Amino acid sequence: MSESPADESTQDVKDDTPTQIPLEFEVEIVSEEEMALIDAALATATRCSQLSSSSAIAVTSCFASSQLLQRNVRSIQSITLLAKRSLSDIGGPGDPDIEDSGHFAMTQKKNRVTKSFLERYRKNRGLSVTDITGTEWCEKQMEFVLRFGRPRANKAMKVGHARHVKLEEEVNTRVKVPVQSFEDRWAIKFMNFINGANQLLSEGLTRELPLFGFIEGVWMVGVIDEIRMPVKETDRNPMIVDVKTRVLETLPAESQRRNGRLQMMCYKYMWDNLSAGNFPSRQFFDFFSLNPYHVLSEEVRENTAEAGYPAKTLDDIVRFYMNSWDMLPPAHNQLLLRYEFQKDQSLLGEVEFAYDHDWLKSRIQGCLEFWKGEREASYIPDEERWKCKYCQFISVCPAIGKPESSRSPSKTDQF
Repeated sequence: MSESPADESTQDVKDDTPTQIPLEFEVEIVSEEEMALIDAALATATRCSQLSSSSAIAVTSCFASSQLLQRNVRSIQSITLLAKRSLSDIGGPGDPDIEDSGHFAMTQKKNRVTKSFLERYRKNRGLSVTDITGTEWCEKQMEFVLRFGRPRANKAMKVGHARHVKLEEEVNTRVKVPVQSFEDRWAIKFMNFINGANQLLSEGLTRELPLFGFIEGVWMVGVIDEIRMPVKETDRNPMIVDVKTRVLETLPAESQRRNGRLQMMCYKYMWDNLSAGNFPSRQFFDFFSLNPYHVLSEEVRENTAEAGYPAKTLDDIVRFYMNSWDMLPPAHNQLLLRYEFQKDQSLLGEVEFAYDHDWLKSRIQGCLEFWKGEREASYIPDEERWKCKYCQFISVCPAIGKPESSRSPSKTDQF
């Protein structure tokens, strides 16, 4: 991330492309993940639009034998990788994907204005990790984005997105798979995770891994840039890695680093919760209005069979998803942020930091107060007011023109 929209490109850009998503789940399906609301200047975020019926979802398919997948063993030696490829859904229902779906235009009627942002903009969709980081960056800006939509992506954002696509293609290829229902679409999302998990266990590395879980009373989705298995046999906890690209050949300001730490801690929180077996499948089907016994399309069924875990219904796929988590230990307590220079992809620096569960929970709960309508949006603190210079809503924000001392405080304590 960089200190200004012109200076940074965020990983969450991938969450903002309206058609194809790298590997997994994109809610980005407006492009997964990760999405113009994040990183330093959310002002550079991309305008998200409803996914058309011709859009595609990318899925990574690392083939393993069905016998191994059904066994539920924790040993990496038990998983044999037969092939790797990505699946994209085409011709499916025109509904945007989840991770960072970006249809934020204000379309609700006046009689719904009193409803919370969570009910109005994330009903049957869930919050994305980018929603959390965007709220932490500036709650007032997030409110404007929800009500009036995101701006178009700038050059830096597009370059950052392209970099993430390239990194993904180093370990996966893409294959298009037609879908006929929302159940088919979700089946592909789960396949992306299953295939990525098998790749992690067999090869020690996977990228663009989608997560969907129930956190702090809400459904949350996200896409992890990269996960590595430790080289030492004594340490089997996978490490979560995130790559940020920057226009400036410098490391970002503290507020941007804090935002990146929040993002990665969210991933670990979700990962650990899921690896502990906490995935309420019945609640999942109800919340996203899905029929667990819907028979998947022939193309989707053929791909699951080829991948080694034949499934007939969405419920079958969800069971394989939950079984995959039985093979995965909690994530490593150390998280890694990598900053690259956009011009030549050279490494600007790596920041390794420890997971802080209490700090993370307080941050998420603070963000949820805003999303649930328990309080109005807070303004950024005085020391971070420089962000306003790069905000696309500066001309309409009530904070502009106010004396700094009169601005309401925001929960932006540093970690």
